[in-house]
Amino acid sequence: MRTIRASEIGVFLYCRRAWWYRQQGVRSENQVEMAAGSELHRRHGRRVLAAGLLRLAAMVLLLAALALFVAYLTSLWL
Repeated sequence: MRTIRASEIGVFLYCRRAWWYRQQGVRSENQVEMAAGSELHRRHGRRVLAAGLLRLAAMVLLLAALALFVAYLTSLWL
């Protein structure tokens, strides 16, 4: 018995004919569009990663600013 992957179930649920064509080994005719979609997903993934890194950098800078502010306030009291 062969393993059925989640992507195969997704293709079947989206379009049974596309699933059948894939089972028959027929390649899609819109390879250019599919490649463009894959590139779009790659670019989006890089942007999401960059946004996460920027958010992390902002948090680190905020914590550093708060630490410096607390150090400044404590130096005024001494």
